[in-house]
Amino acid sequence: MGKLVEIGVVYCVLFVLSRWVAESSELDTFFNRNSSSDVSFLESMSHLESVYGVAAAAVPPDALMVALTLVQGAAAKGAVCLDGTLPGYHLHRGFGTGANSWLIQLEGGGWCNNLRSCIYRKKTHRGSSTLFEKQIPFTGLLSNKAEENPDFFNWNRVKIRYCDGASFAGDSENKAAGLQFRGQRIWQAAIEDLMSKGMHNADQALLSGCSAGGLASILHCDGFRGLFPGSTKVKCLSDAGLFMDVADVSGGRTLRSFFAGVVSLQGVKENLPSTCTDHLDPTSCFFPQNLIASIKTPLFILNAAYDSWQVQESLAPAIADPQGTWHDCKLNNERCSASQIQFLQDFRNHMLSAVRGFSGSKQNGLFLNSCFAHCQSERQDTWFADDSPIINNKPVALAVGDWYFDRATVKAVDCAYPCDRTCHNLVFK
Repeated sequence: MGKLVEIGVVYCVLFVLSRWVAESSELDTFFNRNSSSDVSFLESMSHLESVYGVAAAAVPPDALMVALTLVQGAAAKGAVCLDGTLPGYHLHRGFGTGANSWLIQLEGGGWCNNLRSCIYRKKTHRGSSTLFEKQIPFTGLLSNKAEENPDFFNWNRVKIRYCDGASFAGDSENKAAGLQFRGQRIWQAAIEDLMSKGMHNADQALLSGCSAGGLASILHCDGFRGLFPGSTKVKCLSDAGLFMDVADVSGGRTLRSFFAGVVSLQGVKENLPSTCTDHLDPTSCFFPQNLIASIKTPLFILNAAYDSWQVQESLAPAIADPQGTWHDCKLNNERCSASQIQFLQDFRNHMLSAVRGFSGSKQNGLFLNSCFAHCQSERQDTWFADDSPIINNKPVALAVGDWYFDRATVKAVDCAYPCDRTCHNLVFK
């Protein structure tokens, strides 16, 4: 069993507290009504991620803080957050040999699937740029230190903020509710702004994303490739974005039902790849397992085989586990029963099956470790540190770098739990 990484570390207590002051009342209000079928608990988890997730996990005390840039002129293009405010991003310029290389990171943070959850979301930093942090830490693959990020530290590194509710893919509105579902336009406006700031001269580019942003990096991968001439080296990285269309512990399809609401409400259908929608329904085409085989651009999938978000909110959500049988297991994998572990092993097998054809392509990369984790590229401890998770003696950062620069073929698949002693398993309190 690898060491257990508790969410919330000493390094970032002050950062967490600053976010907590701003969000505690929202969370309290939310948890007081999270049993309501109108407000999805899936949405609340995105706030837990924001308060206790990447920002609160393994942030070095000397982490680079990068200021927010709002995309001026975006409103004229209809490219606005849920509440109509301007979208934004954080850019740290590259230097030296990386001056003409660009890394784009699409922020994650759940989705909203109905009017009530989207109205709630627009009053948070997941739906309004007025609530964005003015500075955020750049760690992991966004770090500017070679010892923390050996292959991309001196690139132009950008985090595009997530303030729609459909993985940068919707395009509709609900005027009565005051909601703008403009994820697709936000993506386009942010990219156009970055192109005007030098990205059009890129000789190397990598589109990445975590969680809902990891799904977005798959959805936009080929479009991103199409922005550049053939001479530009362009690849994509999806971290914790391989959301699976599988049965939950009650035999239902919690995540599929949820995604159906997202796709329908936010006008996602028209922005899904026609290579999928010409033979599958739109909801199916929001699931990466039905998209990855047709992506033409080299793609790297980084995922925990026992993705902690999916375990909590897709496989064993409260609605599918009314007796709370899975409660302890969801919070700490060491408390799972033998039958629960077997259910999770079956989930891992579904994931392995989903990537089998994808991994057969020489241009694609894969790092599927048998950990209970979520988003491993943004956290410094799981991206590149002395005790980072490894497969075949290689940590995530070196696996991604070897794949991007064609130094090696990377098809790293872990043996099943509990064989990996290097995992940073997330333990929730």
